[in-house]
Amino acid sequence: MRIVIMFVCVCKGITDKDIRQAVNNGDQSIKSIKEKFGVASQCGGCVTLAREIIDKQLIANAQFYQVA
Repeated sequence: MRIVIMFVCVCKGITDKDIRQAVNNGDQSIKSIKEKFGVASQCGGCVTLAREIIDKQLIANAQFYQVA
């Protein structure tokens, strides 16, 4: 199995894995990710992708912990 890591914020060197781990540890908004990593604080080109990763991880976490 090949694992692919994608840079979301090239300016700060933040990957999708960094963002997903932060969401798993309780960060739930672009604001908290920005405060933690500096994402979207320079050119802003990563904000849309970062939000998308946050939203998808929140959904994945909710489905994982959903009780029958």
